[in-house]
Order: sequence, then structure tokens, then C-alpha cells
Amino acid sequence: MATPRLGETAPDFTAETTEGSISFHDWKADSWAVLFSHPADFTPVCTTELGRVAALDDEWTKRNVKVLAVSVDPIDAHNEWKGDIEEVSGSSVDYPLIADDSRQVSELYDMIHPGEGDTSSVRSVFVIDPANKVRLSLTYPKSVGRNFDEILRAVDALQLTDRGPFSTPADWREGQRVIVAPTVSTADAKERFGEDAVEEIKPYLRYTTAPA
Repeated sequence: MATPRLGETAPDFTAETTEGSISFHDWKADSWAVLFSHPADFTPVCTTELGRVAALDDEWTKRNVKVLAVSVDPIDAHNEWKGDIEEVSGSSVDYPLIADDSRQVSELYDMIHPGEGDTSSVRSVFVIDPANKVRLSLTYPKSVGRNFDEILRAVDALQLTDRGPFSTPADWREGQRVIVAPTVSTADAKERFGEDAVEEIKPYLRYTTAPA
């Protein structure tokens, strides 16, 4: 199965989780979603990652994002491991962990890569919008823990650029200036955003204030 591409509809599925059985598209409804895989329960990097996701609960909620973790371990292992995650992180794991022992979800999203030594998933991340479209995907090797602050930043950028003819520059953070899309002329940008609100660095590189 090929990895879902940007702009494609995220594959739907029904799965057993630590929060009961869910149908993915129905569960996420009109929210954004971050679906991320981890190689195995009771492993050190995964414990820190799932704990960090739990600690960011208010940040996900603020952005209308639901998070969903998946690995090929069974439901009883997930439920037992949750205690370790909560103890280490000091945060309650209130989001679902998919028990993907059938490999259904992992194969739908191409999370099991050849040459990785076993049939567990790599560290994949999919950001999916309210229309169920894949908007961002990342894949990390098993040895490298993810930076979930970056995933939040990417969600901020996606949600902002959906609101107007904008792009975000390198290392952009919420509240910083944005780039006017090349499809908008400088004259039109100044008329739209204000004469003094547009700075032209190059004819193709114009900054303006991000909308509130």
C-alpha cells in the first residue's frame, strides 16, 4: 500500500482502541486530526513521545485537533503501558491508542517499512484536515523521537494559510509575519492589507501581518 499523498482523502478505518471501537472519519468529524504511529509499547522513546502528546492536551484542543496513536501491539498491552506513560510524563493519556495487531491501519498508511528489522511501524505522522484530506506527513526512523512542538507549529501554519493568500517563511511561529502569495500582486496586496502593512523585499517576496 502506498503512503497517502498530500491532498488525498485519508483512508477510513474501524479499529479497537483504548477508548473503545472507533470509525476514524466519524470519530474525527469536523476536527483536524494528528494520526501518529509508534513502533512498540514499553519502549523508551515511545514512552516519552506519548507522554509529550498527553501533556499538550490543551494545545491540541485549542487548535481543534484530535490525536490518535497507533502501534501493532494488542489492546491489553496498551492499557497496561498507559500507566507507565502517565507516571513518567505526569499527564493523563486521554486520547485513543489503536490496537493494530492485524496491521490494518499500519498497512493503509504505509507505516511498516522494509529493512527496519521487524513488522512494527516506523514513526509516521499524518495531519488530516476537517475535510479528511491529508495535509502533512512526516516519517522518522525508530531511533529518533519526534518534536511535537514542530507538529503544532505546522498545524498553526496550515490553519493560517487556509484563511488567505499566504505562505509562511522558514521557522515561522504564530504571531510572526507571513508571506503574501505569489498569486497576489504587490499593488493588490497593499490595497487588501494596507499600504504600510506590506513590505516588499523582492518582487516575489512580500511580507505582511498575519490576520488575527
